[in-house]
Amino acid sequence: MIEMLLYSAITLYGVAILIALYRIAAGPSLPDRVFALDIVNVNLISGIAIISILLDTKAFLDVILILGILAFIGTISFSKFIERGVIIERKRND
Repeated sequence: MIEMLLYSAITLYGVAILIALYRIAAGPSLPDRVFALDIVNVNLISGIAIISILLDTKAFLDVILILGILAFIGTISFSKFIERGVIIERKRND
């Protein structure tokens, strides 16, 4: 019973990722695309956690941690780019 629920959850996460990928491709604005990319990252982390439960292993927990850190850094970078137009500001002495 629990395995059936976990498999259906993985399927629904896959559908949510596909919908978010469509939003990334056809998003009307850049903030919508960034939000959809964040949704893909969260659903991917959740799907990997469910696969880890199904396989009864802790090997994927490091992958989840690294993916979460990279997703956070990516979201911060895109937000800074949307706000200022550049990610890294350099002060030049001309």
